[in-house]
Amino acid sequence: MSEQTTELLTVLKARFEANMHRHEGIDWAAVQERLQSNEEKLGTLGEMERTGGEPDVIGRDAATGEFIFVDCSDESPKGRRSLCYDPEALESRKEHKPVNSAVGMAAEMGVELLTEEDFWHLQQLGHFDTKTSSWLKTPSDIRRLGGAIFGDYRFGRVFTYHNGAESYYGARGFRGKLRV
Repeated sequence: MSEQTTELLTVLKARFEANMHRHEGIDWAAVQERLQSNEEKLGTLGEMERTGGEPDVIGRDAATGEFIFVDCSDESPKGRRSLCYDPEALESRKEHKPVNSAVGMAAEMGVELLTEEDFWHLQQLGHFDTKTSSWLKTPSDIRRLGGAIFGDYRFGRVFTYHNGAESYYGARGFRGKLRV
């Protein structure tokens, strides 16, 4: 095992143990065993960590047995902000293009954007995006009309909003989900 892998596993284990309320009934040894047998997923988690996501286990899929990791940073990950929604929106911008799109960067990293349901579930585990917002996987009927959705937590509740898919803001990024 490389030094980099050992360091990542140490960080993930410490976060796992410090936030047991996110994954009650899940044993770290089982998570680590699954991670150590999948270098590609470990690389993805490393990228989630490098970009400020602070990934942690938030559940386990009963049907597949996969552990579900989600970015649990308090705010939308710093290394993934100022992005429009998807490659189509990025291409449509004629001026002041952001460096990437949320959907494009997520694909490059090997993660999925959170859905509205995922974002709602995450908010049950703590209060996330109280100063920022995160793009969410947008239903095709909304995207077809030029829009995209994002969420945040304000005034003691979860909000989902819409914006033009080509818009981007310094305080809006995206959270990823990875199944291992």
